[in-house]
Amino acid sequence: MNPRRYLPALFLLFVGSGCAALIYEIVWFQLLQLVIGSSSISLGILLGTFMGGMCLGSLLLPRLIPAREHPLRVYAALELGIGILAVVILVGMPLVGGIYTAWAGEGITGIVFRAVVAGICLLPPTILMGATLPAIARWVESSRRGVSWLGFFYGGNIIGAVLGSVSAGFYLLRVHDQAYATYVAALLNVVVAGIAWLIAAASPAPVAAAEASSDDVVATGPRAVYIAIGISGASALAAEVVWTRLLSLTFGASTYTFSMILAVFLAGLGIGSSFGAWLARVVSPRRAFAWCQLLLMVAIAWGAAVIFVALPNWPINPSMAPSSWFTLQLDLVRCALAVLPAACLWGASFPLALAALVEPGQDASRLVGRLYAANTVGAILGALVCSLILIPVVGTRDAQRVLIALSAIAGVLLLVSQPRDATRTVSQGVMGPVVAVLSALLLIAAMPALPGVLVAHGRWAVSWIGRTDMLYIGEGMNSSIAVTKVHSSGATQFHVSGKVEASSLPEDMRLQRMLAHLPALVHPNPKSVLVVGFGAGVTAGSFLTYPGVDRLVICEIEPLIPQVVSTWFVKENNNVKNDPRTTIYYDDARSFVLTSDEKFDIITSDPINPWVKGAASLYTREYFESVKQHLKPGGVVTQWVPLYESTLDAVKSELATFFDVFPNGTVWANNVDGHGYDLVLLAQVEPTRIDVSSLQQRFANPAYQSVATSLTTVGFMSPIALFGTYAGQASDMSVWLRDAAVNTDRNLRLQYLAGVGLNQYTQASIYEEIARFRKSPDALFVADEEFKRQLRDAIR
Repeated sequence: MNPRRYLPALFLLFVGSGCAALIYEIVWFQLLQLVIGSSSISLGILLGTFMGGMCLGSLLLPRLIPAREHPLRVYAALELGIGILAVVILVGMPLVGGIYTAWAGEGITGIVFRAVVAGICLLPPTILMGATLPAIARWVESSRRGVSWLGFFYGGNIIGAVLGSVSAGFYLLRVHDQAYATYVAALLNVVVAGIAWLIAAASPAPVAAAEASSDDVVATGPRAVYIAIGISGASALAAEVVWTRLLSLTFGASTYTFSMILAVFLAGLGIGSSFGAWLARVVSPRRAFAWCQLLLMVAIAWGAAVIFVALPNWPINPSMAPSSWFTLQLDLVRCALAVLPAACLWGASFPLALAALVEPGQDASRLVGRLYAANTVGAILGALVCSLILIPVVGTRDAQRVLIALSAIAGVLLLVSQPRDATRTVSQGVMGPVVAVLSALLLIAAMPALPGVLVAHGRWAVSWIGRTDMLYIGEGMNSSIAVTKVHSSGATQFHVSGKVEASSLPEDMRLQRMLAHLPALVHPNPKSVLVVGFGAGVTAGSFLTYPGVDRLVICEIEPLIPQVVSTWFVKENNNVKNDPRTTIYYDDARSFVLTSDEKFDIITSDPINPWVKGAASLYTREYFESVKQHLKPGGVVTQWVPLYESTLDAVKSELATFFDVFPNGTVWANNVDGHGYDLVLLAQVEPTRIDVSSLQQRFANPAYQSVATSLTTVGFMSPIALFGTYAGQASDMSVWLRDAAVNTDRNLRLQYLAGVGLNQYTQASIYEEIARFRKSPDALFVADEEFKRQLRDAIR
């Protein structure tokens, strides 16, 4: 039988393999983020380990597996091994999480331990993933036509990755959970392995799989191609980091947005790879590879212009769409406009580089392994350097300038290292590199500036043009932040990743004070406090007004927020950053809570909106259980729940999850003009009882004068006014919440429920639904009948 007849079938196998791989990648990243955190350092460790494993696999297979082994049997064994290891990771992750929680430390020790945990989990399966393409390379002949099929296989793998990204982000994880997604991907691996084994049984190993020439044949290949493909990989992953960050400002940083951006980027790689595989047959692959790098200079500049200039000025109001899915369709088109041109060129680069190196008699497996490793090493360096160094130090604008320069270097290197063509003069050979360098300099100089209104207002940027003064714009390691002053009200606003997180507006100041004063007044004498999320520092600073508080711990993932943003709210936050009682940990709050042994009288949490990717991990049952374990006897916990830009199902999920852990929980409303705005959930392990006479004694103490002032400045003129925000308790809502989806580590259901409500403003109707179940709170208070009567009047 002619092995070539099975090449189209192998293309489909690589589609299935790529689909499974992306499902695993998304699931594993979610699982490991729950354990080691979502900071840039943690994500960098995850990405480096994942891609490093693939690099090792591509290099090790040709050295460890003899060429006499049938390529398809090797490929089948690899696919089967990937599926088995994926199930092992799913089952074993709780054990890994327990080990990490028990042994993880802070600083360098913590970083090293995170790397060890990620390596133990990800290296075995990713090494097998990286070995699949070199394994199948032994099936094709060592010729330009033969390796062009490898380009098609590579493209098929990426097309499968697109399918995996979309299916995981929009169906498997949204409707089911991580276990279901893992089993689907493992089944794909088994099917792919079975079909590969059947083809191997029907067809003998081709000549290409015989023992090939030694290492030296490949080693003598042009170094320029290896260097250029490494640079191409670096610029591709760095651009993905930059553009994902910027486009999440434009579209909203929901899990759907991230899945869409990844799918568009991968689709471009797949299209480009297939085109490059065909192009390698009809033109000089080395020259075409050089032109790909040079055209990338223009494509990167084009992407920057679209993101910085075009998209922020498009007259689009996301809230006008009848459904979030219609907005997503528009975002898909806008994303493709910015990302697709460059992604196609990066995709075409790999098969062209492969064709430029191939010579008859080579071991194609070694060639593919080396080239794939060079590309992957570049990708690792590009992603890590960009996210951890370039963006925090020089910003996204200059990062893209660096990418243009890198593409120019790769293109010029390929041009000047080409074998001498007798038909070209020296001046003709010099002209191309000179024009390339001048073009790069022109594109770098013309790079538009990052618009501050995009950082501040994101998808609403066009509606805020000319309405605010930009006081500060910063791009940190984990997020982009801004501080603005609104012309109409004079309010100072603090923005994270394109949305307002805190402000000096009355409704926001009232919420920030409630998150502090409600638990501090419920607790008889709070001394130690943990605040999750610094924000403007107002919540944390409000605790400093209590004379008994002697330790205030704040967890904040972005260092720029306390270091810079807090200075714009010094009056409101009591200069909390510089108070001697304050300790700030710059880390993922979940990771801190899981690994800390310290217990607190109060834990208050004001994280970013639950529709933001990664934030749902701070609303899970497991997280709340950990919080409960870190409360001292009589301790109080509060949790912020937004009603705006949410859905009824999302809010019910947040309440049901909280009450599942704290069945004595209560709900307090921060309303605007009597209508819903956001909520504060409050609970203790034991039933809450508020002694009013004790409160009166505390306020009679002159040391509590600053507490009273802090309350009155936001409209709470008495304790009755504060407690009049009561909106219900768990026992009142048990029947209503019976069908609510509990948010757990294994499903992270909330991020999908909340993501649908990204541009919806139905907070009034959501609050009315909650208020229907409110009953008298008399049992909460130890007070006389007159106080209870006044409280009931205040609530009404």
